[in-house]
Amino acid sequence: MIKNIEELTAASAKASAWQSLWTFPSMILSALVIAWGAESAQFLVSQAFALTMLALIQTLPEFAVEGVIAWNAGKFPTMTNIGLMTANFTGALRLLVGLGWPLIFTTTIIFNLRKNRRLSVAHIKLEDEHAVEVTGLFTGSLYAFIIVAKGSLTLVDSLILFTIYGLYVAVLLKLPARDEAGISELELVPRFILTRKKKTRNILIWLCFMCGGGGIILVADPFLESALGLSFVLGVPAFMLIQWLAPFLSEFPEKISAFYWAKSIVKAPMALMNMASSGIAEFTLLIGVIPVIFCIALGRIESIPFDWMHRAEIMLTATQGILGVVILSKMTFRWFEAVGLFVLWFTQIYFQYHASQIAIPFINDPISDKIIWDVFHIRILEFYNLIYWAWIILELGIIMAIYKKIPLLGSLKTAWASRNKNKKT
Repeated sequence: MIKNIEELTAASAKASAWQSLWTFPSMILSALVIAWGAESAQFLVSQAFALTMLALIQTLPEFAVEGVIAWNAGKFPTMTNIGLMTANFTGALRLLVGLGWPLIFTTTIIFNLRKNRRLSVAHIKLEDEHAVEVTGLFTGSLYAFIIVAKGSLTLVDSLILFTIYGLYVAVLLKLPARDEAGISELELVPRFILTRKKKTRNILIWLCFMCGGGGIILVADPFLESALGLSFVLGVPAFMLIQWLAPFLSEFPEKISAFYWAKSIVKAPMALMNMASSGIAEFTLLIGVIPVIFCIALGRIESIPFDWMHRAEIMLTATQGILGVVILSKMTFRWFEAVGLFVLWFTQIYFQYHASQIAIPFINDPISDKIIWDVFHIRILEFYNLIYWAWIILELGIIMAIYKKIPLLGSLKTAWASRNKNKKT
């Protein structure tokens, strides 16, 4: 099992860091293998469903990290441990939109420049079926506000969140598979898989998912341990380690797959939806599994209480999710939106880091939640919440002025109408 982050000492950090020489390449290879499986599977089931299954496998390391922190919070239910648990899942979700989406756009631009010698990518255009994923992200983000309003997380929330994800997957199963004409556009490995006979093709796709997923599961523990050890050696503060670095490393698999697809303008929407699918899984399954692990570790059924600091973190995360949905509700993702998301995410980290440095001299425990949730921090969260909501209102106003309606709703209707087309092969 992964070591408790707080127990990783300087002595063990160096030894753990050396493991990165084999764990990082192993994780990259595993991520690429399941990406090939997902790229092939979109011709047998809907692309959205294939990406959802891919995202579920890819987020296993993040589930493992959050599971360990939730277990520790259940064994020692202090506000400090609950704060660490909250920091990890909110950091993971904000990373996907604030860093992941802009990096996909940047990757697309860089490879397009290398190929065409000119800048011709102004936006990434989504397809109608992607409206289902955007709607799923909206539902998960919206429910997070209910958690904020209640100020707690319970097993009832787990049941509701699991149901939301189940309904989302059920809708995806209704969508049609891709037209086989697009197989010729694929890269070498998925094209090879799909040009085999039906039985061989299906076996190869399943092998990609099983081998890649198995690789991620087997490597997840030493990968995270080596990555955390490396961060300690490099002197990364514990606050940033728990909220930002640990989620960044645990979400490594989906970043590899997304950037693999982002090299192509045609596949850039697929890369973006890979990240969106991960966000849906984390807003529903990841948050939903926390009370289950917490109660098992505690030995009784009890709700997880959130103080105002924790609620402010969850609120900011939910607001950023809503902003992401509003941005994609035009069914396009533009360069200035990517820049805006990144700037807001990066400056959050910058100011949070400096706030923690200001707080350190006033306390004795360097891991205390007083560092993470001090008065400077909550002011920062409130400030960015206001900025996100201002952007949401402005974005909605522009959309209504230009389109006179929400394009997402039309695409959702079109995607649902296509459910009876294209039978599975």
